[in-house]
Amino acid sequence: MKAYPAIPSVDAAPAELVEEGHLWLLEKVDGTHLRFQLQQSGLVRFGDRNRVYDDPDDVPDPYQHAVRHVRENLDREALRNAVEDVEDVVFFGEATSYRRIDYEWSRLPSFLGFDVWSANAETFRPPDAVQAIFDGIGLEPVNVFERERRARDFDPGSYAIPQSAWYDGPAAGVVIRDKRGRRAKLRHSHVETAGEPAPIDVSAEELAARIATQDRLETLTSRLEDEGQPVTFEPLYERVLEDAFRKAHGRLDHDGTPFEMSEFRSEIGALTQAFVDGRSNGT
Repeated sequence: MKAYPAIPSVDAAPAELVEEGHLWLLEKVDGTHLRFQLQQSGLVRFGDRNRVYDDPDDVPDPYQHAVRHVRENLDREALRNAVEDVEDVVFFGEATSYRRIDYEWSRLPSFLGFDVWSANAETFRPPDAVQAIFDGIGLEPVNVFERERRARDFDPGSYAIPQSAWYDGPAAGVVIRDKRGRRAKLRHSHVETAGEPAPIDVSAEELAARIATQDRLETLTSRLEDEGQPVTFEPLYERVLEDAFRKAHGRLDHDGTPFEMSEFRSEIGALTQAFVDGRSNGT
């Protein structure tokens, strides 16, 4: 599966990017890199920046919410109708997990697409096509700040990074693209100076109690019911864990976190089981 090239800072990008043609300015979301490819079998194959996973269950925990989102929302029929060979196409996007920005998670999709590769053509699709492709297959593309801005009218040194579409604050940065495949990124200073997330500083039991609250369990239960899913232990437990890893990614994975993930999973499991038992007993 095609790996995504590193995007240089605007200072290291080819000078022609901001000297000729027209630019698309896209919101840079502070998430984690996720790529996928539909197989002829109908299964979806996923990868992060460095690895490819033949089994979606092997994808690391912080990505599982995005894996579920893609698998449930991808319009496979629309994709098959659009291309001769579905395995020709690789899709790239952000799994929107917490790193430095606390987005409004209830509004922010678990996956936002930003690029599409065609193996047969050996090229990335232009930004206008990328937007249409993701819309056409049932997935949301990244937010576009500006379309077709004249490159000569764009001054990276004086450009003010706009507000994010996904929380009340500035975007993590801007990705600058043209139709020739050239790219650069311009980060907001608050992301550059924010540093890495702090480790969890409470016990696994206390953290689980903060996450698997009655309100959150009821919210996730309602989502399962809306989807026609049974509200039994396993599916609810998976949703609670996905939610936890999405909103605490970076902190849970921190070397300074004072407990093992198995301990945290066990505490979440106990709270989830108590909730399911309470529903069964009518309490």
